[in-house]
Amino acid sequence: MPRVISDRFLQLLTVLSAALAVMVLTSLFVYIFSHGLSLINADLLRSDYWSLSKIVALDETRNQPGSYPRPEKLGAEVAWSEKWGVGFVDHLSHEKKQLVLIEAVAENSPLTSAVDTSAGANQGKPVAMSAGLQVEKIDFTDASGTADFTGMLASASAAEVAETLDQSAAKLTSMFIKTPGGGIRGSLVSTMYLILVSLLIALPIGIASAVYLSEMAKKNKMNAAIRTGIETLTGVPSIVYGLMGVSVLFPITAAMGAKTTNILLGALTMAIILLPTIIRSTEEALRVVPQGLRDASLSLGASQTQTIFKITLPCAMPGILSGILLSIGRVVGESAALIYTMGTFINDQPGLLKQGTSLAVHIWSVMSGEQPNFELACAISIIILIFVLILNLTVKLLSRRLQKSFR
Repeated sequence: MPRVISDRFLQLLTVLSAALAVMVLTSLFVYIFSHGLSLINADLLRSDYWSLSKIVALDETRNQPGSYPRPEKLGAEVAWSEKWGVGFVDHLSHEKKQLVLIEAVAENSPLTSAVDTSAGANQGKPVAMSAGLQVEKIDFTDASGTADFTGMLASASAAEVAETLDQSAAKLTSMFIKTPGGGIRGSLVSTMYLILVSLLIALPIGIASAVYLSEMAKKNKMNAAIRTGIETLTGVPSIVYGLMGVSVLFPITAAMGAKTTNILLGALTMAIILLPTIIRSTEEALRVVPQGLRDASLSLGASQTQTIFKITLPCAMPGILSGILLSIGRVVGESAALIYTMGTFINDQPGLLKQGTSLAVHIWSVMSGEQPNFELACAISIIILIFVLILNLTVKLLSRRLQKSFR
């Protein structure tokens, strides 16, 4: 009887533990998807994070209202200003902000003469008033010379902006416009750079090291110490690697022209972080290859090197692919080491020797400010989950095709 009670208790404990794990994971997924799914769209993936602000003015010879009939192709949602030849539309950004965007500009509209008056290299250059620009503020004077303004800073909708221009504006003093922002294109590019460079460095070194330790190295105290060291490095916190990267590897990137933390420095650091994982997973994959295959190859006259590269490694490829999957997942999810080596500035034009943020560091950046952006952080988390899921399915498909049955 006591044995039956003990078995029932253990079974109940197992079921409760599994149910608790499922509940926690389900709650996590529900929270992330409920807060971030509505933000997932093409604009989020292809837009820059930082908006480019411009203050423009119109050519004095053309800065006056006229008659510009509404184009037939415009939808009913577009508010058209017949006196200035420009159409506005209300838009809800992926950050849930209500915006007023320029939708269309007539071919001979006064707005086609806009020039940049902002300080900088583009001062005095023409500005294309294209669709998608945010209308922050339009300063104008009425027929009596009284100054006024409209736009998003006046909490005006698209229809109100068009109506105000048609009824009141006799001359446009200036326009404050912004390009769309809030996207993650730069972080996506930085993450791809990071994955590519770190794997190009870590995979050859890690696989070669595993082949040596598993197939060539003799069983002695030195090799045992090397294996122990590799296992120890697997458990070292990544922030320690980040400090090592800044102090040890930065001079390497500085010699290449880098003046600050950069993506290449982050990739070199990640390559070192990945080495223990790649070595251990490759070793385990090599160990499950039956010894009989090696013996058969050697008995047919093949050398040890031929046996390793033509028999053992191809048979171990499914396990090696699993190690690569773990490595890519580690790169995508890493943040602590990259904060030190790549920086936290969200760069819309990343390069190997420039600062940048991976997707995980991008989440840290938007959550570390005074007003954390939970929605954008959840949206980026969904993208990471989808990326890892696609990668996982791809590796499983490749593993099935490469899988060999040993009998």
